[in-house]
Amino acid sequence: MQRIVRKKEQDSCTLPFVSDVPLVRRCPPVPLRYLQESGIAMATTLTINGTDHTVDLDENTPLLWVLRNDLDMTGTKFGCGLSQCGACTVHIDGEAARSCVTPISQAAGKKIVTIEGLAPEGQLTVLQQAWIEEQAPQCGYCQSGQIMTASALLAKNPNPSDAEIIEAMSGNLCRCGTYTRILAAIKKAAASGSPLEASPVASPEASPAASTGATRG
Repeated sequence: MQRIVRKKEQDSCTLPFVSDVPLVRRCPPVPLRYLQESGIAMATTLTINGTDHTVDLDENTPLLWVLRNDLDMTGTKFGCGLSQCGACTVHIDGEAARSCVTPISQAAGKKIVTIEGLAPEGQLTVLQQAWIEEQAPQCGYCQSGQIMTASALLAKNPNPSDAEIIEAMSGNLCRCGTYTRILAAIKKAAASGSPLEASPVASPEASPAASTGATRG
C-alpha cells in the first residue's frame, strides 16, 4: 500500500477552475498544516487500478487532484472542473464518473480504474487499438476521457447501436471535432465481439494517446 502525504505548505492559492490551471495544478485549497491541526485532513484509502493508496487530505478534495498531483497519474485530464467536458472521466465501480467533481470521500472503498489501468500489463485493449486504427486522436487531450466513457458503455452493452453510442458519448467534448472517428472506433471494437479484451496486435508505443493519455499535461 502506498501512502501519500503532502509535505509542502502553501499559504495562499486560487483553485484551478478557469484560465490559470497550469499555474496552480498543485495548489491545495488551504494550507496542509491547518487541515491537519483542525482535523479536516483525514487518511483516505483509494483502490486505484488494483492498488491501495492512502492519502492524508481534506475528504472533499476532488479525486482528479489526487490522481494527477499526488499519484502522478496524468492520463486523466483536467478540462473544465465542472463535470461538463468529460476529459477527467474514470471508472468507479464500473460506472463512468467525472473525477473533477468526485470528492475522495465518495470514492473511498470503491474500485477506481483510470486510463492507465485499461492496459495494466502493457497490452492495449481491442477498443484502444481501434482508436489507433481509426486515428481518433488529433490533439489527443480529451481522448483518455473518451476511451473511458466508451469502455464503460461497451462493458454494459457490447453491441450498441449508433444512437446508443452517440447518447453515451454526448457528455464528452472533443474540441478537435473527431466525433466521426470516435464513433467508427467504438463500432469497430464492438464488431470484434470482445472490445475490452487485450488486442493481439496492440502496442502501447504505437500511440501514447490510446494507452495513458496523449499529453503529459
